Amino acid sequence: MAVQPPAEAPPAPPAPPAASAPAPRRQGRPPRPYQPNKLFWVLLASPGIIWLTVLFVIPFYAMLAIGEGKLDRQTESPVAVYNPFAWSSANLSNVWHDLFGTGAFAGWIAWRTIWYVAVASLLSLVIAYPAAYFVARFAGRRKGIFLVLLIAPFWISYMMRMLAWIDLLQTNGYVNKVLSFVHLGSPNWLGGHFYTVILGLVYGYIPYLILVLYAGLDRIDHSLLEAGRDLGLGRARTFIRVTLPLSRQPILTGMLITVLPMLGDYYTNTLLSGARDTSMIGNLIEGQLSTPSAGQGAILSLIVLLVLLVPMIYYVAQTNRASRAAS
Repeated sequence: MAVQPPAEAPPAPPAPPAASAPAPRRQGRPPRPYQPNKLFWVLLASPGIIWLTVLFVIPFYAMLAIGEGKLDRQTESPVAVYNPFAWSSANLSNVWHDLFGTGAFAGWIAWRTIWYVAVASLLSLVIAYPAAYFVARFAGRRKGIFLVLLIAPFWISYMMRMLAWIDLLQTNGYVNKVLSFVHLGSPNWLGGHFYTVILGLVYGYIPYLILVLYAGLDRIDHSLLEAGRDLGLGRARTFIRVTLPLSRQPILTGMLITVLPMLGDYYTNTLLSGARDTSMIGNLIEGQLSTPSAGQGAILSLIVLLVLLVPMIYYVAQTNRASRAAS
């Protein structure tokens, strides 16, 4: 019997290729951190810097030179002195005496201006906040229409709006017609009364406040309001504890935008009253600029500017504090 040869074993699988060793890293300097091109940012900011220099810094220094300058006795006109070492403090002494000295008349005008602005700004806030709150929360699909109505006053100049206000407040105007219809009399609104000036300030500057308040109230997260309701708070308590604190920054911004132009306003009193008993600090400055006391008017303008810096610094500090708290 023949013997069969043994079966051949299957060929072994090929061995896997040897793993290649990692390439050695090149030893060199570490990559440089990103360094912004400072020249690019300087060129980008140069138009704004030039704009502020030409339209703010130079006029500001010119006003300071007039305020610290001298008076030409022949022409009765102020002479600007641009050399700081030759400045005179005569105008500053006169303005200080008019504000706080014996028989000061400008001090009462300054306090009257502060009182007018305080009452007008509070009235503006009382009227503007509900209007902005309604548009932000309840306008719905008609929000665009209400926004157009809020922005529309910006398309008309301040003078035209004041002239329209005069037409409304005349003796035979629509306001007196309505008051006569309900048997409330016909007051002489344009007879030099302080409340007419205050109402004019409210009418002139309230659109700025409404628009700022709307922008702030519209950004409030509705989930925060719903969380307050889920915790058992009613509508009033939710508004007091949630909505009002969250709208503190818009209120501060809107009041700043409203109060600053009110303090320097002079045109409203000129159109609606014109009486000396209702004159504001802006009327005093405007009257001095066309007289030999233009230097005192310049100094008074600088003092008003320094006073306006106080709420601006407070606003910046509160904004930075709110930003740090949010982060």
